[in-house]
Amino acid sequence: MDLSTLLSESQALTAHLAPTDIPSIHLGLEQIEAQSRRLVSRQAAAPGDTGKASYLLAQAQVDTGTLANNIAALNTATTFAPLQPLHDTDVAGFLRHAHEQSIISTIEEGRRETLLEFKRVLDERVRRDWDARKRRIFEELGERTTLLSLEDRKRTIGQGTARSREGEIDKLQARMMAYDSTISSLNTSRLAGVAYPLLRNLMEQTDPASMTHQTYQFLASIVNEFPGLPSAEHLAAQVPGSSSAERKYSRAYLGDPNSAGAANLRTQITEGAQRSLEAQYWDVITRTIAARPQQAALGGDPSVAAHVKAYLNVKFYSQGSWEERLELIAGQPLWAKLFYLIRTGHIEECLQEALAHEKAIMVKERNFITYLKSWISSATRKLPRSERNLLQAAYNSHILHSPTTDPFKLALFKIIGKLDPARRAVPLVTATTEDWLWFQLAMLDEEENGGLRSLSEVLLGYGERHFEGATKGKKGMWARVLLICGQFERAVAALYENSDLQVDAVHFAIALAYYGLLRVPSKAESSDVDILSTTSSGQPALNFALLISRYIRQFIRIEPQVALQYVYCICLSSDQGPIGKEQVEIAWELTRRVILMAEAGGGWVDLVGGYRADGSRFTGVIERDLKLLKLDSSPDDFAEHILKRAARQSEREKRINEAIRLYHLAGEHETVVECLARALGDQISVPVGGGDDGEELANTAKEVLSHYERTNRASGKARDAVVKLVRIRDARVAKEHGIPDKALELMETTGIFPTENDNSLINKKAQQLRDYDEVIVRNLQIFLPLQMDILVELRNRRRASMDATAQHAIKNLVDKALALQKFATNIKYSMSPDVHTYLSRSVVDLMN
Repeated sequence: MDLSTLLSESQALTAHLAPTDIPSIHLGLEQIEAQSRRLVSRQAAAPGDTGKASYLLAQAQVDTGTLANNIAALNTATTFAPLQPLHDTDVAGFLRHAHEQSIISTIEEGRRETLLEFKRVLDERVRRDWDARKRRIFEELGERTTLLSLEDRKRTIGQGTARSREGEIDKLQARMMAYDSTISSLNTSRLAGVAYPLLRNLMEQTDPASMTHQTYQFLASIVNEFPGLPSAEHLAAQVPGSSSAERKYSRAYLGDPNSAGAANLRTQITEGAQRSLEAQYWDVITRTIAARPQQAALGGDPSVAAHVKAYLNVKFYSQGSWEERLELIAGQPLWAKLFYLIRTGHIEECLQEALAHEKAIMVKERNFITYLKSWISSATRKLPRSERNLLQAAYNSHILHSPTTDPFKLALFKIIGKLDPARRAVPLVTATTEDWLWFQLAMLDEEENGGLRSLSEVLLGYGERHFEGATKGKKGMWARVLLICGQFERAVAALYENSDLQVDAVHFAIALAYYGLLRVPSKAESSDVDILSTTSSGQPALNFALLISRYIRQFIRIEPQVALQYVYCICLSSDQGPIGKEQVEIAWELTRRVILMAEAGGGWVDLVGGYRADGSRFTGVIERDLKLLKLDSSPDDFAEHILKRAARQSEREKRINEAIRLYHLAGEHETVVECLARALGDQISVPVGGGDDGEELANTAKEVLSHYERTNRASGKARDAVVKLVRIRDARVAKEHGIPDKALELMETTGIFPTENDNSLINKKAQQLRDYDEVIVRNLQIFLPLQMDILVELRNRRRASMDATAQHAIKNLVDKALALQKFATNIKYSMSPDVHTYLSRSVVDLMN
């Protein structure tokens, strides 16, 4: 249906309403709008509406009349008009106004985008911080995956699983087990005082293609770790005056950052990271050539230069021509070739290649070969001041600003002269993150522009998002970047933020601590939640002890010996003055925790040692490793700082059997019997002798008493109290098992109660109570009713028999009951009135 048809039909709808004598109205849209506004302005307002509205608004302090006048006077047509009227011929004024409006629009757009970006980053940071905080809280509450025992883990790994999540757990457990053996070997080497290739061994437990493996390589290159156990000559050459690489760099790293040693260490970090990046890129070149052999056209030349040329063929040569930005010398991109020889660490080969094309190069850059020779011959890779000035002049005159300059030529000049370090990127040259990082390191100079510390500030300013973003394959890249610039604590924290890399983060921290490249905070500066903190001097510090304690919590019960190996590593930081002493004390505390956890699992004897059946002592794992816990200075340190404190904690937790054995191992024999006495006294009122725990406690007491009687140890009131309490407990058990005769015999052998109704004897027994241990006196109100119950039960059993023997036995029982009642009367202030009432009622029952 077209518009004309619609028009005719619409007119037909109202044709019967309109009189035929009235002409039609033909107006445009603008005329209709103007007529409508005129009609509205003539129409009077509805009566009462305006008054009601004004009244309501007036209550809110709104002046409707003034507002109406202001709105009526508002002219929106001049909103974007110039403040000063412009004439039609004022071109300059028009352009100035347009320019100002463009600036204002740009500022407003930038403000809006900045606000949106701020909100987005804030939301992302809040979400990430909340996730991290929630995960840490769960860790503190112990909500973590419990790993299987060693045998179960091996069996699970052997059987495999159909589900991917279980497969991931199996892989994680397998890697943890491999790491466990590496840490144990490390501690064995520390005890022997020899160096240990820790990073190389950790590297072997990871996938060679993984980011973790490559990061281990970086750190191994930074610390110059040898690939295997060295000979004595090699070791002496590496670490003069020492047979171990332990804490090799701690003095330079933890000392004055402005000292010569610290500067040398930063130079070593730079050079080590460069070497690793160079080796990594050489691997890229060889793999690229192998993947595309026809395009590479390597031929039969095995030289390094030939490999680089083949790589250039793959990367920059296509469809019969080279990349247009490359400058060809002698028919090849020589600047790019020289650059990649340096990029892969083949410095001498670079010089040989340059000399092979010396004439052609001198035509382009007359003094380049001279600069290159001088740079290569310098141990610090620096040109003399005079040559650098000449190179700078050439760089500024015809290289930097020329649009046709080969980017690799530009990069070579920048690297050789360390020129213009603030200009950090070069097209084609810094195409990847690794290329960019290598380029920054190649231009570093510790004597100028802040060196590695300045680069660290730049990288920290870029942040994690710049290097990792949302790319899954780049997880761990930010940690590597931090490692390269010497931010070791932040690197470990970055790894730990990723749940898949937490196991690796722990072992990176151990490796850094081993070489002395980890700063730990004091207790005052550390947090119980965050592993990364800042010291009072503004330097980052890693809560190494918290990291270790979280890690071992997963297997501390089932594999306490493995947990101990990790605890030993905390003492690596013992050389940090007062902070190091705090670390050692934390390690002792964790050792005690491992012992207590192992007690619950039954494996603590292997840790602390014990006594054989013949009474001889055997040592445990901890005693063999006292050097690692800094407990080897005095023979009593182990007992004082580990055994006694662990025993006291066990006693507080009512784990008496463990406490007694620990006190016994510590040589605290008096404390052993005192602890036994207190424990037996507490359990004497429990039915059936305290059950299995009571039985175990009684057996322990008998073993201790037997041993102490043979060795004549811990004689005194406490030991006598233990003897009496053991017999009273056995008497209670015999009574509850229906053997009152045996129970009475055991009670009377304690010597506490009078056995005859003789006042002098009763008074004597009452006087003897002051010589007994406090636990005996305190429990008399339990012992006396027990003794009376035994007498009553025996009386009831003999009541059925009326022969002379039975009557005599009953008379003896009554005499003993009367003696017991008088005995209680003599010590009535030590017991409650209920006990006296009970005894009196029982005597009456016996006599009837």
